[in-house]
Amino acid sequence: MVEEKPINVICIQWGSAYSAEDINKLHSMISRNTTLPLNFYLFSNEKFNNLNQGIIQKPEPELSMPSVTANLNYRRTVGFCHENLGGLAGERVFSFDLDVVIMNNLDELFTYPVDDKFYIINDWKTKGNHVGQGTCYSFVVGTLKYIKDDFESDPLAVIEKYGTATQQYLSAKIIEKFGPLNFWPEKWFKSFKFHCLPPILLRRFVTTPKPGLETKVLAFHGNPNIKDAIAGRWQGPDSAKKQKKWKSLYKSFKPVPWLSEYWK
Repeated sequence: MVEEKPINVICIQWGSAYSAEDINKLHSMISRNTTLPLNFYLFSNEKFNNLNQGIIQKPEPELSMPSVTANLNYRRTVGFCHENLGGLAGERVFSFDLDVVIMNNLDELFTYPVDDKFYIINDWKTKGNHVGQGTCYSFVVGTLKYIKDDFESDPLAVIEKYGTATQQYLSAKIIEKFGPLNFWPEKWFKSFKFHCLPPILLRRFVTTPKPGLETKVLAFHGNPNIKDAIAGRWQGPDSAKKQKKWKSLYKSFKPVPWLSEYWK
């Protein structure tokens, strides 16, 4: 009997935005939602002593860039283009943001790529098919080295052109070399903010936000984050006090307790 090859999931953490708890929850959610053997890699230079058993920690990918860019997402987007990322050269990896909730089994997603192509979400905010949404994407380590080379050759020029829009930069470079982006099936990935919130007049008092039944990954980009969504607030405990009255019409919604059943 041929032993199944493990699925390689990768994520990255730096700074204070996400904690060991967030990393552990992502690992637990993915582990529960696949029947396939799994290797879960965390790239971080932080020291953790309370990570789940099974999380493989690796140093953050080295990236040559001026200090002014140190806190931008190029550390992840371009760093993951390292030719031998964590010793995974030639292996397919699946990159997940830490601010997601896994809703359903992922086996179909993990077996979807049947070639060495790059796969990503079609960006929900951009018209057309030229920008990928970076919440989850998949590639073969080593095939994106040219992007790291391009960035490191003149990082300030890249930043001047794209600012903090790293997924636009990544998408443009993929299209430049390989042609049109390959997108995951739309039904698998949804945004809490764009797809779950009910119409404005219903969200405050009547209807609790709900995802589609076929959603595999629910993304929380910007505000609200997962904890705030569970509590029914837009941004932090005092967010309602800081909002202008007209903004409270769309920045208010009922608590979403069912999220806690998945985010653990």
